[in-house]
Amino acid sequence: MISALRRFISSEASGGVLLMLAAAVAMLIANIGLYDDYHGLLHHKLSWTGVAKLDTLHLWINDGLMAIFFFFVGLEIKREFIDGRLSSWDKRRLPVVAAFAGMVVPACIYLLVAGSTPGLTNGWAIPAATDIAFAIGVLALLGKRAPTSLKLFLLTVAIVDDMGAVAIIAVAYTQGLAIAWLAAAAGVLAAMYLLNRRKIYQLWPYLLLGLILWYCVLQSGVHATIAGVLAAMTVPIIVTPGAPDSRISPVHRLEHYIAPWSAYAIIPLFGFANAGVQMGDLGLNEIFAPLPLGIALGLFFGKQIGIFGAIWISVKTGFASTLRGATWLQTYGVALLCGIGFTMSLFISELAFQGSLLLREEAKVGILMGSILSAVVGYGLLRFAPLHERHEEIEAEEAAEEEAEGDVRDISDPRPVRA
Repeated sequence: MISALRRFISSEASGGVLLMLAAAVAMLIANIGLYDDYHGLLHHKLSWTGVAKLDTLHLWINDGLMAIFFFFVGLEIKREFIDGRLSSWDKRRLPVVAAFAGMVVPACIYLLVAGSTPGLTNGWAIPAATDIAFAIGVLALLGKRAPTSLKLFLLTVAIVDDMGAVAIIAVAYTQGLAIAWLAAAAGVLAAMYLLNRRKIYQLWPYLLLGLILWYCVLQSGVHATIAGVLAAMTVPIIVTPGAPDSRISPVHRLEHYIAPWSAYAIIPLFGFANAGVQMGDLGLNEIFAPLPLGIALGLFFGKQIGIFGAIWISVKTGFASTLRGATWLQTYGVALLCGIGFTMSLFISELAFQGSLLLREEAKVGILMGSILSAVVGYGLLRFAPLHERHEEIEAEEAAEEEAEGDVRDISDPRPVRA
């Protein structure tokens, strides 16, 4: 039992599977007569929380714990751009173009379906996001049938997608700025930047100032989770070309510490707190209302059209090359998986329709429909799609390249890079 648990935790699919289970449990509870208890627990007013703006468990999860998740996302983005798969324009141009198209097309489809209905325009960004954990989890279930290039492409698209979602949250869903708190947040951020410039590699100053930054941003009117990304950008990273990650690199250490908490606690808890919706009370009129239909169509059709279309045009025009070891059918299957917009889509829907529980519930229905359909169809296509004729040979070559890169230099020579 213990060894089986270890294998599950170390697998790529584990985080996505836990998220799926948490969402399924929430849906079950909401539909067996316990919805009022479920909703009441999450939205019960807490007598004292220490932070006036966070007076319910639901707010603590969405504005508190999710700030840690966004901090982790920020660390991933920084690492990938400085020392990873997005470190050069040659590596990043196809994922960036695909992610951009994969955000624009779903938003346009949503506006075509729901934009003319009063009060729904604010939800345009809901189908624009891809869920990293869910999508990678589904792809990992395919095992060796999924080429390494597909996994790397999906991950990089999802990371660029997260950058876009963070920018959207900061710009489109910020209301009533408090200038004094915003100035205080800028001061804290400047202090963190100075720590970086002085090559302070201890973690506690960044964590302490990051907590203060989160509180200032929370009070400023900008959504508190943005503080997580901003704080992550100030954390130093030590680049070790051709060698394993440096043991003293703050970015890598924090990623290592936070990753299990994010994958196995924060994201499943967020899914549980936001996925519960009563399906029994929804008829066809509610399910196919403009809001859920616009979101579902945006996720399922918008993502595949935008991402696969961008890849096809990029390859045909010579802007980028095809994904190594993957067929066009497999590439299309990954574009389908990008339509899984669970975590970030739920998060944006909470911001877009803060004043209406009904609209938030309808948005959840659309997110669930679009995400589940994308997951099932994408998985089925990849499961039965013919493999590339050189699949095993290419996979062996890539494994050998990764192993060789890890033996070039000893980790004791970190070559610090100020970033």
